[in-house]
Amino acid sequence: MKKTLVASALVAVIFVPSVSAIEVYKDDKNAVEIGGFVDARIINTQGVTEIVNGASRINFGFTREMSDGWKVFTKLEWGVNPFGNSEIVYSSESNFQSKSSDFLNNRLGYVGIAHDVYGSLTIGKQWSTWYDVVYNTNYGLVWDGNASGTYTYKADGGINGTGRGDDTVQYRNSVGDLSFGVQVQLKHDSFDITGDPEVIHSVGTGSAAIKASDPTVIASLEYNNTYGGAATYNVTDNLIFTAGFNIGEFKGAFANGQAINETDSIYGLGAMWGNWNGEGVYAAFNVNKQEYHDTDNLGRMVPEATGLESLVSYKFNNGIRTFASYNILEAGDDYESAYKGDEFKRQFAVVGVHYVWDANTVLYLEGRKDYGNFTSNDAVQEAAMSMSEEDGVGFGVRYIM
Repeated sequence: MKKTLVASALVAVIFVPSVSAIEVYKDDKNAVEIGGFVDARIINTQGVTEIVNGASRINFGFTREMSDGWKVFTKLEWGVNPFGNSEIVYSSESNFQSKSSDFLNNRLGYVGIAHDVYGSLTIGKQWSTWYDVVYNTNYGLVWDGNASGTYTYKADGGINGTGRGDDTVQYRNSVGDLSFGVQVQLKHDSFDITGDPEVIHSVGTGSAAIKASDPTVIASLEYNNTYGGAATYNVTDNLIFTAGFNIGEFKGAFANGQAINETDSIYGLGAMWGNWNGEGVYAAFNVNKQEYHDTDNLGRMVPEATGLESLVSYKFNNGIRTFASYNILEAGDDYESAYKGDEFKRQFAVVGVHYVWDANTVLYLEGRKDYGNFTSNDAVQEAAMSMSEEDGVGFGVRYIM
């Protein structure tokens, strides 16, 4: 099935749920669109009820017709914080964390060229090819999935290129019902991993162990290029399969000088049935296997983990959509060996009701029940691990441009 330029070069790159844009200008050569949404929600969790910004954003898209069937396009998107700051912060990536005081923060920014036959090439900060594999369960408005390995390091996945990847180059194209993308992230980054100075860390295969001596910084790491790829196969209009991977390497040293050199890898597959925005049944899942890809709730590197996200929904013809999702991310035996018997299993279920008043206005109510297992010999660490995984209820309204 031949895709148009917009489908192959833009939609395939972005894969953002509930995307809408207003065309504000168009002539024979140029087109300009403005999109985004404002989302205000009230959340009760951790014993506190607060008004929280629901990942509000604004974006601008520009397309220019060139010769011989080529087009040039660019997109700029910023997160918007229109409601002020507060102590408890629920981010767009389902994490509680410190909120930036900035009114705007960068989400996307890329430029590309595309052709109906030769595909598209894009450069900049953009949705990753890995997101092609797992976007199918990322439709909850308050508590979306966070077991897919997308939003790593309690951020947007920009560091290792599995979320909104920084400094990425992508090529995308399609052959019949098969579409694919490959990605390289050209970057040089360094960061510190912090945590308990008495935690024992395994190095390499786990045969050696060291004890960090710094009271805060456990390790300083250097992270360079990453590589990824994904494929999507439309079996029918209702049945779609996805598969992909992402890989990178980091090196550095623990606080006592012991070297570390590991490979960050994640690979997985997914499937979906139906259309999230259409009436009737929608069902989707994705699974992944990851190594040294992310950190736990204390900021410690997870040597190995497996993840599953699943979602099923039914949308009635009156605009009411009901859904339920289940997500689990469980660290393997290497994690337990590395951290003195600690266990890390993020596991929760979400149920919700959305009233899609029209295509661009949604009222919603969602509830989250935690089933995770975060155990540690240190009671303070255990409490800190569990804090951001508690039950909650959220209600809000999303106004889409």
